[in-house]
Amino acid sequence: MKPSMQGNHLYEYAIIRVVPRVEREEFLNVGVILYCRKPAFLQTKFLLDKDRLIAAFPILNIEDLEEHLHSFEQIGEGNKNAGPIALLDMASRFRWLTAKRSTIIQSSAIHPGLCCNPFETLEHLFQQQILV
Repeated sequence: MKPSMQGNHLYEYAIIRVVPRVEREEFLNVGVILYCRKPAFLQTKFLLDKDRLIAAFPILNIEDLEEHLHSFEQIGEGNKNAGPIALLDMASRFRWLTAKRSTIIQSSAIHPGLCCNPFETLEHLFQQQILV
């Protein structure tokens, strides 16, 4: 007998990376973005370890980086003050945030999974991918 899949939802996530010098392709993982269509869930969680970032990238402007990450978060939340991308539907915002780009904030490839609780899954991924 197959276990019930009731309550399991497909989710997608990507790791948020800081890439101060794009040409060198060096980065530090600073957060996670998770999208789950049902229930309607799109959230980012990040942590800026300022000492670690400055040690690795002394020329990095932490204040600018923090501002960009908050914009990233605001777009994900659909904050109407975050510009036209934030007004798109949830799936489109996730795809825009995880699109390949050559900027200081980038994301990893998108990874799928199944979860019952996207909040718990986001926290688990954050613990596993960022805090370790």
